[in-house]
Amino acid sequence: MSTAEMPAINMDKLNTFIGQFVTDLGAAVHAGMVVIGEKLGLYKALAAAPMTPAQLASRTQTDERYVREWLSSQAAGGYVTYDQHSKKFSLNEEQAFALTNEDSPAYVPGAFELALGSLAAVPQITEAFRTGDGMGWHEHVDGVFHGCEKFFRPGYAANLVSTWIPSMDDVKEKLEAGARIADVGCGKGASTILMAKAFPNSKFFGFDYHPQSIEAAREIAKREGVSDRITFEVASAKDFPGKNYDFVTFFDCLHDMGDPIGASAHVRQSLAKDGTWMIVEPFANDELKDNLNPVGRVYYGFSTLLCTPCSRSQEVGLCLGAQAGEPRIREVVSSGGFFRFRRATETPFNIVYEARP
Repeated sequence: MSTAEMPAINMDKLNTFIGQFVTDLGAAVHAGMVVIGEKLGLYKALAAAPMTPAQLASRTQTDERYVREWLSSQAAGGYVTYDQHSKKFSLNEEQAFALTNEDSPAYVPGAFELALGSLAAVPQITEAFRTGDGMGWHEHVDGVFHGCEKFFRPGYAANLVSTWIPSMDDVKEKLEAGARIADVGCGKGASTILMAKAFPNSKFFGFDYHPQSIEAAREIAKREGVSDRITFEVASAKDFPGKNYDFVTFFDCLHDMGDPIGASAHVRQSLAKDGTWMIVEPFANDELKDNLNPVGRVYYGFSTLLCTPCSRSQEVGLCLGAQAGEPRIREVVSSGGFFRFRRATETPFNIVYEARP
């Protein structure tokens, strides 16, 4: 293309876009830095007191030169605070809350582990764009499974028992008295175990099609002292066993399923007459234009790498995607035989729906 054919470029707009690119490139590399910091205990050690790179390396039994470079990257990204007078690095209260407290609803390292694990699939997903093939959840690297549990568990811990279950009509009272609950798509059991701890009179059944996650869930339940109240089994959303459940839960998984309408119909058959289905989905507005924001960007990205390929790999392959929105979820649930459906509550990251026969 000759100079005469070059399009007219607004340099201010170009520089703004390049600035965005620099921010995004730094964030992409930063994901790896956060995972390293979490796995090596660097953040937790630094939360104890301000330290030089040598002191932090000594405390964590790591190499000082690597630690110095890591600390510099973290300070440049605003995840660590640097004092130029003392030459020490530290975490302020907010940074420590988000980076070291695994029970915090703002705990962020799991999200970065999930992101890195998802990106490992880029070669396969690139080919899937050409072929239209899917990629099952079980085909991803372990970082996806571990990161997913770390990413979602803090939000569940902050909201599930205190807000989400109470938003369901009469459900909390049933669980307190003693009920049968099926947690479908339970993964490593974070949601199941939280409920079992909160409602000791109830009996819980966790189902997931991924055997390795079920094995991990059983071990965690033993460690948490609730294995007597939970049965974990390998089963899909369309064939999980049991009848007359008082409460069925789907946490951030309905949109991943190849045949969510079939799953909905199976839930309808498994519920007691006065049972309730709670569906937790990623927050999404109804129109694409209203999802073009930072949260939507995160969810559309994960949906491209994880959710849509997972659905495409299964029967039907409806591919709802992580930003399906309430009207589409309502349509799926109603098609399965549910006549009462409502948005019970929401957070900035999730919408909680209640469905009844």
